[in-house]
Amino acid sequence: MSSMKAPCSPEQRPVTALRGVGEALAERLRRLGVAQVQDLLFVLPLHYDDRTTLKKVRELSLGERVLVEGEVQLTQVVYRRRRQLESRIWDGSGFLTLRFFHFSGSQEKGLARGTRVRCFGEVRRGPSGFEMIHPEYRWVGRADEQVEDTLTPIYPLTEGLSQGKLRALIAEALRELDTAAVRDWIPAQVSESLDLPPLREALRYVHRPPREAQVEELAAGRHPAQRRLAFEELLAHQASLRLLKRAAKTDPAWPLDDSAAMAARLLAALPFPLTGAQARALAEVEADLRSSVPMVRLIQGDVGCGKTVVAAAAAARAVGSTAPDAPEERFQAALMAPTELLAEQHWRNLDQWFRPLGLDVALVTGSQPARTRRSALEAVANGDIRIIVGTHALFQEGIEFSRLALVIVDEQHRFGVQQRLRLREKGNKLGRFPHQLIMTATPIPRTLAMTAYADLDVSVIDELPPGRTPVRTVVVPQERRDEVVARVEQACRGQRQVYWVCPLIEESEELRSQAAEESAAALAEALPEVQVGLVHGRMPPAKKDAAMLAFKAGKIQLLVATTVIEVGVDVPNATLMVIENAERMGLAQLHQLRGRVGRGAEASTCVLLYRGPLSPLARQRLQVIRETSDGFEIARRDLELRGPGELLGTRQTGLAQLRVADLTRDADLLPRVQEAAELLIAQYPDNIAALAARWIGTAEQYGRVG
Repeated sequence: MSSMKAPCSPEQRPVTALRGVGEALAERLRRLGVAQVQDLLFVLPLHYDDRTTLKKVRELSLGERVLVEGEVQLTQVVYRRRRQLESRIWDGSGFLTLRFFHFSGSQEKGLARGTRVRCFGEVRRGPSGFEMIHPEYRWVGRADEQVEDTLTPIYPLTEGLSQGKLRALIAEALRELDTAAVRDWIPAQVSESLDLPPLREALRYVHRPPREAQVEELAAGRHPAQRRLAFEELLAHQASLRLLKRAAKTDPAWPLDDSAAMAARLLAALPFPLTGAQARALAEVEADLRSSVPMVRLIQGDVGCGKTVVAAAAAARAVGSTAPDAPEERFQAALMAPTELLAEQHWRNLDQWFRPLGLDVALVTGSQPARTRRSALEAVANGDIRIIVGTHALFQEGIEFSRLALVIVDEQHRFGVQQRLRLREKGNKLGRFPHQLIMTATPIPRTLAMTAYADLDVSVIDELPPGRTPVRTVVVPQERRDEVVARVEQACRGQRQVYWVCPLIEESEELRSQAAEESAAALAEALPEVQVGLVHGRMPPAKKDAAMLAFKAGKIQLLVATTVIEVGVDVPNATLMVIENAERMGLAQLHQLRGRVGRGAEASTCVLLYRGPLSPLARQRLQVIRETSDGFEIARRDLELRGPGELLGTRQTGLAQLRVADLTRDADLLPRVQEAAELLIAQYPDNIAALAARWIGTAEQYGRVG
C-alpha cells in the first residue's frame, strides 16, 4: 500500500489550493508575503474607497474620490502636449470628462456614444470643467443597478496582480474564515485586558467595513479592529527583536583592541575635529568594540551630523586590531548602503580618509564589470583588502570575507532585519560573530526608538558640525508658482542647482511617475535655457543613477524627482529645493527631503508649495517645518500632532516596515506591547515564531534565536 502524504491543517493550506491560483500567480503573491491561504487575510488595505453612494455631477467637490454614473456623449483622441483619450459623460445634472493617457483602441470603442458607465476616481479641475484621470470604470446595463454595500479596500499590489484579482482571492479567504482555524497567538490574559475585538472579527471588519463605517476613523487607523491588528503586529516585532538582542548577547565576538592605533591616526589626519556629540557616540561604540560580545548599536542623527566619520573611526579600530590566535592576521570591516549611488559616495569618503594610512578600500556593487568585481572579491576573500563598501551585493552567495569583525549598515530600515541577519551570518567565522553598527538619519523620539530598535543599543548625535548654514524654509501658495519658477531660473543663472520634488497625490507609482514627467516637461518649456533632468521610481536603476550622477557632476541644473531622492547623493552646489503639495507629506519626510540642500557653504532655501485651503493639521505641520531644522524636535512635534487623517506610514517615517501599525500614531499601545512581549518570552516562546511568520515572514530566524 503506497504511503500518502498527510493533509496539511487548514491553517497551512498553500495558496495554490485556491481555484485559479497556479504557480505564476503564486509567485506574484509570494512577493506580497503570501504563501498560505491564511496569509491573504493579513494583506491589509492601504485605505478605502467609498463606492456605496452614487453622486451627481452637480454635487461634486474638487479633490474628493467619488462614484459617478452617466451616459457617454463623446469619446475622442486629442493631442495636448501628449496623446490622450477624452470621454465626456452626462448624468442629467452635468458633464464629467474621463481622461486617459494610456489607452487602447478597444477601450476607445468600448466608450462609444450612448454607453452607460459607472466610474470612480478623484475629481479634478480640467480645461472644460470637472474631470477624472484614469478612473476605474465599468459598463452598467440599467440606471438602478445596485452599488456596493461595503467600503472598497485598496490593497498593496505587485507587478502582474490587479486590485480585482487580489480582492477576489481575499474574499475567498474570508469565506473560509468561519471554518478555517486562524490561531490567535496573543494569550487570553493579554487580549482580554485590551478591550479590543477578537482577531477573527477584526480581520473581517478591516477587509469589509460596512456602509455606515466612519471613513475618517479608518483612514486615521483608529478603528478598534485596526488597533487590534496593530497591537499584534507591534508585538510580533517587539518580541522578535528582543529575542534577537538576547541571542546576540550570548554570541562570541572578537574584542577589538586597535593595537595599530589606526583610529587615532585616522582622526588625527582629518581636516576637522569631532563635535562633542560625535566624540560621545564614538566613545560608546569603542567601549562596545572592546567587548567579546557582539556590538549591535544604532547611531541616530540628523542628515549631515557626521555619522559616517564615527563609522569610519570604528572601521579603523577594527582593521587596526589583530586576532589573539593569529597576530599576523588583521580584521576586516564592511559598510553596506541601500543604493549604488550611496555606496559610491561612502567609498569615496572612506578612500579619501584611509588612503593616507596606506589602506585600500574596495567597492562591490551589482553593476560593476565582472573582471573588476572578481578581482575585488578575491582580494576581500584572502584578506588583502580590509575595508569593503557595497550594496546588498555584500551578502549575496559567493562573497567570502577573510575575518569580518565589523559590519556597518547605512539607513538600516531599507534593508530590514532579515538582511542584517544574513550579513551577520556571513561574518560567522571560527565561531565568532561580527560587531554591527547601524546608522539612520531618521530621528525619532526616545520612547519610540526603544520599540522600533528593540534589538539595538542607541547612540544619538544631536549636534551639527560648525560651518553648516541652516536651510531657510518658506511656505508659498500654489497661486504663486510662477514666482517660484522665476526663482529657479535665477538660481540656475547663478550657476547653482535646484531640486523640484513632485506631488505625492497619486496612489499608483505609474501615475506618480507620470506627474513627474509632466512637471519636467512643463518646467523645461518654461525654462528653455535650463538643463532639466528627471528621476522617478519606475525608471530602471541604471537610468536613475545616471541622472543623479549627471546632476552631481553639474550637467543637469534642475532635477525633477519623486521622493526617491529622500536618501541620495551629496550635491553641495544644490541650494534650492521646491516641494510641491507639501501639505500632503508627513513632517519626517519633508525634513528628510529638505536635508538634500544646505550641504555646502552657500545659503540654501527650501520652498514648500501648498494647495489651499489648508486643514488645521496641515497648517501646524508646515509651521513646524518652517520654524525648526532640528530633526529630534520635528520628531517630537510629529508625535504631538498625530491625529485623524495623519497617514505617516513607512514611506514617511522610514521606520520598520509595518503593515497596519504606525509607531507614531499607536504610541499609546507601546507600554502594553512591551509588557506582552515580556510575557511571551517568559511563558509562550513558541508563539513568537508564529507571530513573526505572520507579520514579518522570518519565523525560522526567530525560532532559531529563541
